[in-house]
Order: sequence, then C-alpha cells, then structure tokens
Amino acid sequence: MIKRLTPPRSALAGALLAALPMLARAQTAAPAATPLQPAIREVQALPSLAPLVESVKGAVVNVDVQSRSSMSEDGENPLMERFFGGGMGSRGQRREPIRQGTGSGFIIDPKGMVLTNNHVVEGAVSILVRMDDGRSFDAEIVGRDPLTDVALIRIKGKVDNLPTVKLGDSDALRVGDWAVAIGNPFGLASSVSSGIISARARNIHSGPYDDFLQTDAAINPGNSGGPLFNLKGEVVGINTAIVGGGTGIGFAVPSNLVKALLPQLEKDGAVTRAWLGIGIQDLTRELAKAMQLPVTEGAIVSQVNDNSPAGKGGVKADDVIVAIDGQKVGSGGELTRTVALKKPGSTSALEVFRDGKRQTLKVQLGTRPDLEGRSVRPRRDGDEAEQSSKARVGVSLSNLDQRLVERTGLRSSQGALVTDVLPGSPAERAQLEAGMVVVEVDRKPVNTADELAKIIRQARSGSTLLLRVEVPGGGRFLRALQIP
Repeated sequence: MIKRLTPPRSALAGALLAALPMLARAQTAAPAATPLQPAIREVQALPSLAPLVESVKGAVVNVDVQSRSSMSEDGENPLMERFFGGGMGSRGQRREPIRQGTGSGFIIDPKGMVLTNNHVVEGAVSILVRMDDGRSFDAEIVGRDPLTDVALIRIKGKVDNLPTVKLGDSDALRVGDWAVAIGNPFGLASSVSSGIISARARNIHSGPYDDFLQTDAAINPGNSGGPLFNLKGEVVGINTAIVGGGTGIGFAVPSNLVKALLPQLEKDGAVTRAWLGIGIQDLTRELAKAMQLPVTEGAIVSQVNDNSPAGKGGVKADDVIVAIDGQKVGSGGELTRTVALKKPGSTSALEVFRDGKRQTLKVQLGTRPDLEGRSVRPRRDGDEAEQSSKARVGVSLSNLDQRLVERTGLRSSQGALVTDVLPGSPAERAQLEAGMVVVEVDRKPVNTADELAKIIRQARSGSTLLLRVEVPGGGRFLRALQIP
C-alpha cells in the first residue's frame, strides 16, 4: 500500500487560509527592489561561452611527441610543474629512454604553423599533430626558445585553409578579466575551462624572462602549449606551468612576448638576444632613501662584467637605471626583458642616477651568451645537409667542440659528432649512438659534420659505408652503415 506524504486536502487548505494574513503583512513590509549596480548586472547577464568556443576550437590541436628528453632533468623550479602529459618508455641498453607524451598547441597560419611550448617538443624524435576534426599530420620543429618555453612547429606536406586563431594584446588584460583555456588535459581532447586573469607579470623563477599571466581557469597535465583566450576569441597566452600541489593556479606566456619572438623563431629557428653584461637588483624604497634618490623604482647595477657592452659604455656599479630608450624601468626584471627584445649591435640610451644626479649613457648592446647552457643553435646553410642525413639514415650530426674534446677525453679534434639517432633507423641498426664521433668513412678522414652529411646524401642506395667511430675515452670501433 502506497502512503501519501502530503497532508489531506482539507488540512492543507486550512493551513493556507491561516497563513494568508501573515503573508499579506510580509508583502506590505517588504522594501521596494533596488536596481542592480551596472557592474553586477553585467556579470549576471554574462552570455554563454559556447559561441566563442565553437569559433576557435577547430584551431586548437593535440601535439603527440616521442622524445629523448626528460623534464625532471631540466633543472626546473620544484615549485612549478610543466604539464606535458604522458609517461616514459623503457630504457634500452646504453640508450636514453624514449618519452611518450602529449601536449597542446594552436594553429596561427592556414598553411600549418603551430605554436606550443618548448618543453613539449624539446628533444622530439617524432611529432604528430591531431586536429579537432579527426585529421592528423606529421610535424617538424621550426624554432624554439627554452628561456621563454615557446616553440613553433610546422605541419609537414602541403596543407592549406586550416582553421586559425589570432594572437591578441596581452598588455590590455586586467586582473579580473575572463579567460578561457582549451587543450588536451590528461588526454581529454578539446577540453574547455574558464576563469579569470588572477595576476599579471608573475615571476615563478623558471628563467630570466619570467613575465607570466596567472589564471584560475583549470589547466592540467596535457594543457601545455594550449591557448588561453580572451572573450574576443584572441589568444592572450600559452598555458605553460602550474603550481605543484596547488589548484586553480596556472601560468601562461603572454601573447605580446610570443609575438616579439615569432619573427626570429620562423626565420632563424632560435632567438638571439641583446645583452648589457651587468648584474642588477631591484631598487627599493629603503635603498632609494639610503642612496638619496628622488625615485623609488629602477634597477641598481650591482656589478659590471669585464669587457661588457655596459662597461664600454661607461656604466658603473651603483648606477641606478631608470629608463632605456625613453621607456621607464621599474625593476631589474623589467630591464632584463626590455634589453632582451632589442637587436644586438644596436645602440640604446640608458638614463641613470649616479651620485644622485641624472645622466644619459649611450651603450652599444652586445649578444647575450648562453649563460644557462640551453641555447638552440640557429639554422645555418649547412643545416639542410644535416637534415638530409637525418631523413635518409636517421642520424643528426654537429661539429666537434674543443671543450667537449677536453671534457670527454677524445683523441680526435676533428670529425662529425653524432648528436641523435632515430629509433629503428639505419643508423641505429649500425649501432651508432649519440656521443660517438665519426672520424673516417671508407678509411678516408672526415673533418666536419657537413662533410659526412654530404657523403651520406650522395651515397648510392643499397651501398654500405664503413665508418670508423671514436667513443669518449678514446676507444675506436668500426661500424657498417647501410644506405636505404
């Protein structure tokens, strides 16, 4: 038997009649509704994000990578986690592990140019770009910059009319502006999350040019390299890092920085930065008072390197730099980022305070050396030959560096250094390994990487090259390289 949980009709009617006087009094006493403030009405009337997502998601891609790099070995700040998804392959004998991973990216050119993170594609053996419509393409690295974690890749083959998105103005963002992230978290393709810009110009101590956007839009492993959109559907950042163990705290490379790097990445494959050659620290209110300065923001020169551009331009320790080429300098980091985007060899005007007096110094900027040991070698004319050897037999080559010779105990000062070997390639079957130096081909000496690449490129299909290789420590062995 089913029991009703509501009271009988007569009892319910009686209860309502008894409550009518009280309801009338409450209605009379209620204050008139006050109009909502404009800002509150705007938030409550926020439209659906679906039209925005539909208009841009076709240009957001998954980036599947096989690589030999391991992010845990890159010396990153343990507080921060790059969030390249995937796991490590098994370790073969005397070989680095093949890392399987997946990240995100977005198409900026209808012919297949894709922006992503450097840590997604660094050390890549193969790259596969998968689109939202189900299509997939092989891709190759065009250029990358480890110091800002930005990379540009290109879809191989002839493609056209691909969906694209546009880079917006990250400087126009305000804290509190809405942001939308699209990517491939945990392999869940085309996932969308939203939030706000939580902070700007964050320094997370991952590199000398940190200037991250902070957002609480949910981003997770696999989102690396994916776009952060404003409500106009413009990309305002590349999602790059998260706080380890934290929730709702993610970081993106600002789009304006990416736009400044793109021409060099596309043309040279790497970024060359200008350099002053000084040590700096932030000017604080306390230091400004102690130094009797009329300003409280700037960069204090803590040291001037020997024979540096700044030293040659007359910069001295304890100078306080407050502007460069008329642009205000608010901190040491701001000065570092501003100088880095200028052209090496150009002349800049530094406005400094020295002994409390303002003056202008003209400094010819130099080229920043590889202080972190993570530089990317710019493409040269000989790179085409190197790429042809990699495409034909699966081996990447470079010239010997004298420091490497001294450090590893090699007997040879000339030869072609093997820097990478593709799995399953003729070079791997010939037991070539990274770190070996090819010193002879068919018992004739080899002096440079370009020389060996030319021999491989011109070798007859089906022939076998007899290589003499040297390994660190000075041992020499023969290898037979079959040419496909």
